[in-house]
Amino acid sequence: MKTRLILLSSVITLLLCTCHGPGTKISPWVPYDESAEIARNASHPSPKMRYRLIQSRISDRNAVWENVSEQLRGFSDEDYQRLKPLILEQDIPALQSHIASGVLTYRELTQWYLYRIVLYENNPATALNNIISINPDAVSEARERDRKKSAGNHPLYGIPVLLKDNIGMKGLPTTAGAAFMTGNMTPDAFIVERIKEKGGIILGKVNLSEWANYLSSACPNGWSAVGGQTLNPYGRGKFDTGGSSSGSGIAVSACYASVAVGTETSGSILSPSSANSVVGLKPTVGLLSRSGIVPLSGTLDTPGPMTRNVTDNAILLSAMCGEDPEDAVTGGNPKDIIYWEDLSSADLSGLRFGVIRSFLADSLYRLAVDRIRSMGATCIEFEPPSVTLSGFSTLLSGDMKHDLPAYLDKYASSNIPRYGIEQIVLFNSADSAARIPYGQTIFRTMAALEMTPEELDSLRISMHAAAVGYFEVPMTDNDLDAILSVANRSAGMAAAAFYPCLTVPMGYRATGEPVGLTFIARPFSERNLLRMGYAFEQATRLRKSPGEVVIPGPEIPPQK
Repeated sequence: MKTRLILLSSVITLLLCTCHGPGTKISPWVPYDESAEIARNASHPSPKMRYRLIQSRISDRNAVWENVSEQLRGFSDEDYQRLKPLILEQDIPALQSHIASGVLTYRELTQWYLYRIVLYENNPATALNNIISINPDAVSEARERDRKKSAGNHPLYGIPVLLKDNIGMKGLPTTAGAAFMTGNMTPDAFIVERIKEKGGIILGKVNLSEWANYLSSACPNGWSAVGGQTLNPYGRGKFDTGGSSSGSGIAVSACYASVAVGTETSGSILSPSSANSVVGLKPTVGLLSRSGIVPLSGTLDTPGPMTRNVTDNAILLSAMCGEDPEDAVTGGNPKDIIYWEDLSSADLSGLRFGVIRSFLADSLYRLAVDRIRSMGATCIEFEPPSVTLSGFSTLLSGDMKHDLPAYLDKYASSNIPRYGIEQIVLFNSADSAARIPYGQTIFRTMAALEMTPEELDSLRISMHAAAVGYFEVPMTDNDLDAILSVANRSAGMAAAAFYPCLTVPMGYRATGEPVGLTFIARPFSERNLLRMGYAFEQATRLRKSPGEVVIPGPEIPPQK
């Protein structure tokens, strides 16, 4: 008999009690005994999944619920169930159609997501440790959108958006998951200003791998001192959540918001998008502004959209675009491209794709390649050139050692000390059990790094040239439109080359674990990537919500 992976227990204990009086009473979150969960994972095949902690020792979840209670005034479980077919797994055009017809409002849409978040995140049996903070004004903003809606609004108008908690938003702390950054109140990041200009509603902030997964080599993906350990909705404690934008991937997969924003330095959008069966775009560095985002590497960092489908991805990307005078790399970038406008005409016929021969041992990749070939594309097998990105971690450390203090000086609130890496290491060491349960080996190495600006610039240039060659040799030799990869397996090379990548659900392993197919193309090819991804998505319809995944039979062995 086929076995189903169930996101939630079959019997849900309702941990919020709606009423029509002053707000909604939410049962207090009480920290639970997580020792059994930790013991179950002690022998996990992946060392990264052998957790030491699940719950944060710093944050109080009840403080988050305080920003939800009043916003759920008058919203009942009956409302949640009634609206569920109109919202669950629906794309933005469908939501906007429901609102235009009068069967749904932006206020109801926002309350539905808030209700769902509390329903699952306030239950220890189903919590994914995903939400760090909630916008206390989200519902009032949604009511304002209802009053002012018009036919000429951007598709993102009135749509709830969740942000990775290294992206600045006025009124909510921006922590990067780190104890040191608790209470950091900042202005809106440039991309957040753009989202708000289009009428998008920032619902709140989501968890991430602390410091964008650049704190400790022993740290699991999706762990932060502020948010705790993120858990995968396709298998809590069974499957990795990916990093560092794990919260963003989980949020859209579990339908806690319509769309979410992640950030990537190397794999941090691609990895959690693949792991949570969502669509993730890592744009060309320079397409989207990084102003107001806690940095890892000013050389490689970029925000990007994470969504359940390609259409929503294109809509969110379009909303965030714009040249930012505070971020020089955005100068001269493509402007006013309506990325979603012509997706329905997308066609793979006549396109040429590079297929990495060694990846064909992966049966899901092989099946995806066969499907793309059947859609009229030419698929050319090749082995990539032998290229080593020597000094990659040195580049990241050199950048962060400079870029983080610069961020603190410019954006951090006055309660956050203007520390360098060495002082942050000392701060963490003062309470290692709560602040750095997995250590801080990367930060310690970074603190000891001595590198001149000239040496760092030379490393940037050499790495970029090597990475560009890795892609350009096969692309030029074979006249390729894009290269096909798996999840984040080519992420480091794409990061150093500044090549954009789009990951789209490719299917599920025999265990039920999601995997994404990644399209990689030349800089500023986002429109083409989205069209490729859309055509593949529409032809395959492979994404399933977490509760719908049916574990297939054995994978087809590689052909000899």
